[in-house]
Amino acid sequence: MPSTFFGLDIGTSGLHTYQAALNTTFHNITNAKTEGYSRQQLNRQAKDPIAIAQRYGMVGTGVIGNKITQIRDEYYDLKYRTANTINGEYDSRTYYLKAMQNYLNEIKEGGFNTNFKNLFNGMSEVEKNPTSKSARAQMVNQAYALTEYFNNLSENLKNTQNEVNFNIKNTIDAINSYGDQIATLTKQINIIEVSGGYANDLRDQRNLIVDKLSKLANVTVKEERIGEGMSGSLSGVTHYTVKVNGGYLVNNYEANRIEAVPRTHINNMNDVEGLYDLQWSDGQNFATHHNNLGGKLGALFQMRDGNNRASLRCHVKEASAGDTELTLEDTNINSVENMNFPPKGKITVGSEEYEYTGFDVKVEKDPDTGKTKFKYTFKLKEDKPIQKDITEDDKVVAKIGEQVDFKGIPYYLDQLNHFIRKFSKEFNEIHKTGEDLEGNKGRELFNGKDEVTGNNYRFKVPGTKDEDGNEIEEFSSEDETYYKMTAHNYSVTKEFKENPGLVAAASSIANGVENTDVMKKLENLQKDRTMFDQGKPEEFYQSLTSDIGVDTKTAETFSKNQNMIVKSIDNQRISISGVDTEEEAMNMVRFKNCYDLSAKIITVMNEIYNKLINEMAI
Repeated sequence: MPSTFFGLDIGTSGLHTYQAALNTTFHNITNAKTEGYSRQQLNRQAKDPIAIAQRYGMVGTGVIGNKITQIRDEYYDLKYRTANTINGEYDSRTYYLKAMQNYLNEIKEGGFNTNFKNLFNGMSEVEKNPTSKSARAQMVNQAYALTEYFNNLSENLKNTQNEVNFNIKNTIDAINSYGDQIATLTKQINIIEVSGGYANDLRDQRNLIVDKLSKLANVTVKEERIGEGMSGSLSGVTHYTVKVNGGYLVNNYEANRIEAVPRTHINNMNDVEGLYDLQWSDGQNFATHHNNLGGKLGALFQMRDGNNRASLRCHVKEASAGDTELTLEDTNINSVENMNFPPKGKITVGSEEYEYTGFDVKVEKDPDTGKTKFKYTFKLKEDKPIQKDITEDDKVVAKIGEQVDFKGIPYYLDQLNHFIRKFSKEFNEIHKTGEDLEGNKGRELFNGKDEVTGNNYRFKVPGTKDEDGNEIEEFSSEDETYYKMTAHNYSVTKEFKENPGLVAAASSIANGVENTDVMKKLENLQKDRTMFDQGKPEEFYQSLTSDIGVDTKTAETFSKNQNMIVKSIDNQRISISGVDTEEEAMNMVRFKNCYDLSAKIITVMNEIYNKLINEMAI
């Protein structure tokens, strides 16, 4: 039979339990606006009854609070993080696409259309006044303005690429910091929970960090329970892992780190120096262009390296172990205007990486289709020749850089190079058929500037005849071809600035300087629909600005929609795990009443004991 004082134990259990319930409610109310906080509640149950030798058999022993739990739904955590990763990706895309769109914007004065039309207006003035050096000087000045426009555009895009690269490093630093924090919190959580406690607030902190991490990259979280608490409760040690891009960022108490390593080479001739490649600190490869990367980091790599899958891909014709020359054919780049790989760098052959110091190109025509085909021979460094024999049957693919299926900064720089090379070659070839005011044969007006010597090029053009009348079928990375002309070094041959009379307007001044047949041919280039697949030169550029406009609008729309989706999912999550202050206020009143009643039990028992001891005692 229970003691006469047994009622005190029941009342005391109520005081302890509802004191804890009130404290939990107070904790919820004070954290109602705390980011990442999950509502907590005290789980209560009747204490184990005791058996007595009476007809009614069992006697209740009061109430006990056995666990303070988080109210949180892992399903909504997963949904939120998945949506947040997509949101982070489109946010970053939108920001940088808008920046590029502003550079390519044709609405502002001084854009491409203005400078391009001014060039042809200058030609018209020369045609009207063929003997006027002033008219020719005006045309040369307009040509300079066009080249400077492309120089500025290239500089802005390169600066943006540099900014993106810097942002990649900052993002990696943030990811590593989050990884360190998660590993530390996981250890603290297990220290508490192994002895039967519940580290709810630490779990909130860890979940909040994972939420923030999910915007930077796609994360996979897994928690496995590997033991019960020392008190026999369901709490205990858990094994917690966080994966980013397929690799472990956190493996329980150990935080792996992602290292940003500056490249010693460039994959695209337009790239700035020192672009970062990533690797795990344990030496594992980090696939920067994997579709699963996602988030802000994935978008940054798309913007920095996106080439619309236009990097060099070839089949190895044949090679023997020990060779320092590698012959490639069946290439996806078969014109000088589209060549975008650097004159020296790294080339991957199958699974092996080699360093090349230059290359030769043989220009061939397919007898069946009449299309031009290039056969490349890359010159490898002697300290690492071909490692093993390769035959045509092996079907080994050689590549320079990655094919990134996105129109990022390299893509637009490639397109600018393609435009100026194609247009300048057509312009120069016509101009060279004429004579200047002194009767000298015309030369290239549009040119490139060697960054080392500062001199202009004298172009060697495959498919044309040299000075001896021989067809030019070969060239090398050392030759001065239009491959060396880029939007960054685009210029007018400097002699024209000093002497505008070098402008050739007539095929022969023997027929009179008033003859302007060459200038008329040059003017017709403005309407030439065969120069580019998109049509006239202006239409090529319009197609370019249309691409960036459509991509920017799409990214902006997706970003807005995804942001709404993230907020909607977060609202659903908050409806479960968030603190409702009105509900907590009612709980506070309920638990206070329960506490008061438990105290009343003690008061009643006091009266009983007073009657029993003081008034009935003998």
